[in-house]
Amino acid sequence: MTRLLTVLTTALFAIPLVLGAARAEEIGSVDTVFKLLGPDHKIVIEAFDDPKVGGVACHLSRAKKGGIKGGLGLAEDPSDASIACRQVGPITFKEKFENGERVFTKRTSIIFKTMQVVRFLDQKRNVLVYLVYSDKVIEGSPKNAISTVPVMPWRTDGPPAPRPEGWSPD
Repeated sequence: MTRLLTVLTTALFAIPLVLGAARAEEIGSVDTVFKLLGPDHKIVIEAFDDPKVGGVACHLSRAKKGGIKGGLGLAEDPSDASIACRQVGPITFKEKFENGERVFTKRTSIIFKTMQVVRFLDQKRNVLVYLVYSDKVIEGSPKNAISTVPVMPWRTDGPPAPRPEGWSPD
């Protein structure tokens, strides 16, 4: 039984690597509920680049449970998430992809629940559509959000955008 659990857990951690899903970078978080023991409940903001479409970046906000279970990685995170994807450079299609292909996957419970971002190409409107949703082995959640990115030329001939006063890239 222990060996089966080890194999299942290892397989679930390896799924994003096998599928070529993007890896996220945490941008920041805000606490939403104070927990006396363990970390607070929070909303986490993460960013990732589409691995097969250059020039597109997505930002994902999602709820993360705290407390003792959350601190140990045993809590099941809520299915609430929001996504915003934007063109950040010239759009280049690095390789072919299928509509509904996973772009990003995040484990949101110890074994059975994941949050996923999938990509579609609306060819008629020349738009990339990114959908975030949560699923479980048995049943998923109807909560979802989408973001669209029009496939357009990238302009580099204009002046750079003004920076906030005191802003420094370092």
